[in-house]
Amino acid sequence: MSEKQAIRINPADSVAVALQPLSKGTVITLEAQESAPEIHVTLAEDITAGHKFALKDIAPEEPVIKYGYPIGAAKEKIAVGHWVHTHNIHTLLSGELDYVYDEAKAKAAYESWYSDTEKLRKNVPFVNVYKRPDGHVGIRNELWIVPTVGCVNKLSELLAAWGNGEFCGGKPGPREDGGIEGVFTWTHPYGCSQMGGDKETTAKILADLVHQPNAGGILVLSLGCEENNIPYFKQFLGDYDEQKVKFLVTQDYEDEIAEGRKLLSELAAYAGSFKREKAPLSEIVLGMKCGGSDGMSGITANALVGRVCDALTAMGGTVMLTEVPEMFGAEQMLMNRCINKEVFDKTVHLINGFKDYYARHNQVCYENPSPGNKAGGITTLEDKSLGCVQKGGKAPVCDVLRYGERVHTKGLNLLEGPGNDIVSTTAMTASGANMILFTTGRGNPMGAPVPTVKVATNHPLAQKKHGWIDFDAAQVLENGFEDTRDAMIQYICDVASGKAMTKNESNGYREIAIFKDGVTL
Repeated sequence: MSEKQAIRINPADSVAVALQPLSKGTVITLEAQESAPEIHVTLAEDITAGHKFALKDIAPEEPVIKYGYPIGAAKEKIAVGHWVHTHNIHTLLSGELDYVYDEAKAKAAYESWYSDTEKLRKNVPFVNVYKRPDGHVGIRNELWIVPTVGCVNKLSELLAAWGNGEFCGGKPGPREDGGIEGVFTWTHPYGCSQMGGDKETTAKILADLVHQPNAGGILVLSLGCEENNIPYFKQFLGDYDEQKVKFLVTQDYEDEIAEGRKLLSELAAYAGSFKREKAPLSEIVLGMKCGGSDGMSGITANALVGRVCDALTAMGGTVMLTEVPEMFGAEQMLMNRCINKEVFDKTVHLINGFKDYYARHNQVCYENPSPGNKAGGITTLEDKSLGCVQKGGKAPVCDVLRYGERVHTKGLNLLEGPGNDIVSTTAMTASGANMILFTTGRGNPMGAPVPTVKVATNHPLAQKKHGWIDFDAAQVLENGFEDTRDAMIQYICDVASGKAMTKNESNGYREIAIFKDGVTL
């Protein structure tokens, strides 16, 4: 049988993954792979695509190896050729752990990445973007309305609808020649009845959105009596461009709609002066996310996005990786690539800090894979995490950001945030991501405020949900990683330059969610 029926990801693996539905009695041949010899496995039962089967007899409590790392241990003896999943594996995860920085491993990892990406470093493509006065670049030139409190959500929606008719002819979308590309509002239920950390978090994330370079103009819309009022909000906003940012306290005006339209018109005049200009691709910031993952995620889409991460960071660009709970069990892979002890220590704090968050709420850290994840072939959190971190490729970890902190270091950044799709994409947007690459094996239509490229892990999903999916990563199985990576980079360039609109943009699927950890008054 062709190796494309199944794949052994790492020579050390004790399981392989079915790339298509396989029947009991099928003989699978896996070619020799570095230190692993060619083997022939007769399947003892039917195996669904994305699911695992044993390549050897696995003893009770023996670690099950995938991606070269343990994804759990066998609950019972698992004979060669048998299905390996939740019924016969348990997690090995526990609470906080002690970690040791290995400078030699970090140096070797850096040298490997640097050598592998030498050609990419010399061939940086160019894109047409909006250069902002603060030195950042935007790939969209939109007007954003940021409500400080949920009480003015509907007012902000009315103003956004008016603005799209007034400035975009009712058809928001990217334009290669510049101009206003849409008016959007980021509604949320917060800004009042919050205390302490939650109140600060709301203000911080909304302030970050005001600084987002994809927006050419921002209207901050306030009720007036909320806790996150304009004076309080400005403490988190810091310095801002008074031409780009306007404030409206709706309680101060008899006709707040008329005043809002006036301010939006002023913002449109300012933002409309920006035109697309040529810049290297390395000037944009990419966020990496996965949602609705399956057993193919770490093999196709996440692995492909990881190659893009390696390429962009080699070019001198910036990438963010978040979903901290989906690093549990794979964190050592990232720690081994930290550029120095300081970044390593910040990574340890990131991991153990999130485990402590679970413990404070009396929850275990490993109850993560969703029913859809499990149906798609993901067994334990380690299995999910090892596939998830493939999105970071081999790139050195250059910095670790707290939730709500804006990115300021080139290279691969780890960002504090949960796995929740909308919360994590909002966090990356707030930190400065111009675009998000969102891999999915089950399908997901949602989008962040910035272009959200949906990358399918398998052909059936790409074909069935073509109204959601922008790129089919399963091409790597036929065309290889290098050609498919280059095709994805070209697509990224087209989106960044306004030549292509992502499906979330064309569908109008754009929203935010803010992390909440406390009580509501």
